Amino acid sequence: MLTLVIIIILIALIFDFINGFHDAANSIATVVSTRVLTPRFAVMWAAFFNFIGAFGFETHVAKTMGSGMIQLDDVNEYVILAGLVGAIVWDLITWYFGLPTSSSHALIGAYAGAAIARSGFSSIIAAGWTKTLIFIVLSPIIGGVLGFSLMVFVLWLFRHFTPSSVDKHFGRLQLVSAGLFSLGHGINDAQKTMGIIAGLLFTSGYLATFSIPFWVVLLCHAAIGLGTMSGGWRIVKTMGQKITKLKPVGGFCAETAGALTLLGTAFGGIPVSTTHTITGAIMGVGATKRLSSVRWGVANTIVWAWVLTIPLSALIAALTYYLIALFV
Repeated sequence: MLTLVIIIILIALIFDFINGFHDAANSIATVVSTRVLTPRFAVMWAAFFNFIGAFGFETHVAKTMGSGMIQLDDVNEYVILAGLVGAIVWDLITWYFGLPTSSSHALIGAYAGAAIARSGFSSIIAAGWTKTLIFIVLSPIIGGVLGFSLMVFVLWLFRHFTPSSVDKHFGRLQLVSAGLFSLGHGINDAQKTMGIIAGLLFTSGYLATFSIPFWVVLLCHAAIGLGTMSGGWRIVKTMGQKITKLKPVGGFCAETAGALTLLGTAFGGIPVSTTHTITGAIMGVGATKRLSSVRWGVANTIVWAWVLTIPLSALIAALTYYLIALFV
């Protein structure tokens, strides 16, 4: 049993690494596309802030993820294993096609799919899903509204400055906004895997009560930080260049809007998508020029991938669970 638990924890950390790899674009696409940082320094900057999210922050999202969405009585090691496999497979598929989908929602969907495969829909805690499903819609809208509003305010505030001086000032400020967004990314996304590992330890009898050990916090933040350093350049290109063209001032506003949304939802214990949030913020910033400056065809493809993430990752995980059940 202990060997199986260790293997599943390692697979969970692999998912966290892929999460960082897949979602590196969320943290660095704007700062790279505006040429404020080179790709190498951008991923190092993002990974540092991913990791320091391990210190001084509550684990509200991890607790929601680990015990607030699926009945723990219906969870065993094989449910968690199938859920992780489903999330990893979906992340790799969308990475291959350069689609900035949500690793968070892939994990949530896969975890649910595996649990349903074992115990039916009674394993789902409806109250825990309400906030998550609402914020699938709200997080990009909030990011977009904040991005649009910040951009309008900044443009008005600096209306008498030359474009070159604005770019110079906001090039420096974008380092701050990129760091804040990466901090929010680390806090929000690493906590989902923490919740899964804590659920595994609890259902396996290695925790007397459901809680998040600090060694789990450190491992998850380290894994997501290392994944971010590896970079997912296919998705960076989609996020930084294909949705709309950004300058440093736009990058700053998009990242700040995304960071505010992520930090607010993390403190509220709501597992939202960093991908949805920053995509909405980038669209909001782009829309301040004119609506046609946003490439809505690309945006439409991304939204369809968002819609399909939870059901398809759930399906992959359910099939994985049935396959595992044939041999155990």
